[in-house]
Amino acid sequence: QEKLVESGGGSVQAGGSLRLSCGTSSHVLDHACMAWFRQAPGKEREVVAWVDSDGTILDGDSVKGRFTASKDSAEKTLDLEMTNLGPEDSGVYYCAADERLRGTVVRGRPPPRTDLFRYWGQGTQVTVSS
Repeated sequence: QEKLVESGGGSVQAGGSLRLSCGTSSHVLDHACMAWFRQAPGKEREVVAWVDSDGTILDGDSVKGRFTASKDSAEKTLDLEMTNLGPEDSGVYYCAADERLRGTVVRGRPPPRTDLFRYWGQGTQVTVSS
């Protein structure tokens, strides 16, 4: 069982920024495919970004140009820098990982489905007010 712990959520005005972190282990950062997801009330869970073990990153369509996912090996975190936030970005943000999906994030190919990730954090709430 891999441990994933999200932090950094909060409330912000539209146009503002937030930085989320997902604390994990070096093993997960180096060997697993990871991803950020979000879920708003009454909506399906939506991918924000996939981050593979080799550093390949694919952004979800709704956040391209505004959100940046990255890995911090020193801090052992998967981070998500969010800028120009709008009310539509509100929701619970989750970090997920699965070593079985390592190598599946490839530009030009369908990324791994949400339901394939086995390990999830508890989520962190992001609220953006207009």
